Amino acid sequence: MGNAYPLLEPLMPDPWLAAFHSGQRAAIEGCYRDHFPAVSAAVARVLPPADAETVTHEVFYRLLSDVDLRANFQGGNLGAWLARVATNSALDFRRRRKWEQSHGDESNLESPAAPDAADALEAKRLVDRFRRECLPPKWAAVFEARFLRQLPQRAAADELGMSRTTLVYQELRVRKLLTRFLLRAERP
Repeated sequence: MGNAYPLLEPLMPDPWLAAFHSGQRAAIEGCYRDHFPAVSAAVARVLPPADAETVTHEVFYRLLSDVDLRANFQGGNLGAWLARVATNSALDFRRRRKWEQSHGDESNLESPAAPDAADALEAKRLVDRFRRECLPPKWAAVFEARFLRQLPQRAAADELGMSRTTLVYQELRVRKLLTRFLLRAERP
């Protein structure tokens, strides 16, 4: 006599699902081989290529190492589940990146100490000495605009009425002179 309620019979565990939940290498390798392109595509819809590659590999690393993540899959369409995990991971990555960029890593940064009067006076003396001893008058305006006032190249070139390539050339020359001067000044 058969069971009148065949749907109430205990379900036989799926051998593949059991292997997947236990993290058996063959099951995880099969997931990687079969679903890497779909996971990669899901992540690429959210992130730029370099970040997408990182997150795609993180998803499979988590699949390999995180028992709780594997336990969340209870059967059904593995590809769809992995695509959802990948998309959520990509969104989390993007949120984390935006938060880091907007907040910076302020906890690890020391606020720069305000220069004291002695440091400011010494810096002024070095600049004046550099102007007198090393800086040709034809490059003085570039030195003032780019190094002292720290104008962007385009703004400095416009202000000085020269092409940007001329400004860049002069700036490089001034930078070399300044480097030599400062290295010489550091020697006792």
